Amino acid sequence: MGKKSFHIWELANPTRFLIILDRIMKPLLILTILSIAVGLYFSLFASPEDYQQGATVRIMYIHVPAAWLAMFAYTVMTIASLGTLVWKHPLADVSAKSAAPLGAAFSFICLTTGSFWGKPMWGTWWVWDARLTSMLILFIIYLGLMSLWRAIEDPIRAGKAVAILTLVGFVIIPIIKFSVDWWSTLHQPATVFTMDGPKMASSMLVPLLIMAVASTLLFTVLHLKAMKNEILRRRIRSMQMRAARKAGSGATSVATPSTP
Repeated sequence: MGKKSFHIWELANPTRFLIILDRIMKPLLILTILSIAVGLYFSLFASPEDYQQGATVRIMYIHVPAAWLAMFAYTVMTIASLGTLVWKHPLADVSAKSAAPLGAAFSFICLTTGSFWGKPMWGTWWVWDARLTSMLILFIIYLGLMSLWRAIEDPIRAGKAVAILTLVGFVIIPIIKFSVDWWSTLHQPATVFTMDGPKMASSMLVPLLIMAVASTLLFTVLHLKAMKNEILRRRIRSMQMRAARKAGSGATSVATPSTP
């Protein structure tokens, strides 16, 4: 007999997903640590200071990847929400629930580093700039979705409710992306991915791309680990509910007198 081929939909089985995850997690974690180390070296030591911003330009190597991952995490949640509502994938809501705290964390990092960067450049910690405001709204959306997860005890019902709101809230992502083109803002237009190619010196572009890759790997590791924890948490909850029902039915049988 020939060897069985692997199909992507086999990952719908939580047990198989956990087995595959245990196999890839260690090399993925090593790759992530190495990428972050290389990225930090290039960002802090190998990259030059900006002729206007000086050393503060190095905030960019944390701020920009954080902004990218804040939007990327929400995109992952949106795809997962389609998986929940359309394809009924058993791991879709697990993925969405696991990505929400990470997206909120990266949004917070983006807003915080942006404030530290904005103070010396703009003279203020915060302005109601279109991009800043839309990123703040994304952070609030993350908090709202996380609160909804906690408000509904049944994970299936919670997953469907969150999926609907996630799809509605996705409108904020193109607003964040194109806010610098649609409105007059303090933020500069896109400099990495443009129709005419990058508008940044390679001495700064390379460290930024390395940090973007490293941050994406970090998100992937944390997301997969959070998914594993959520699967195990749900299994424990199911075991506890079965034990409670069994104990309840046993108590009922003892309390009910037998018919003579």
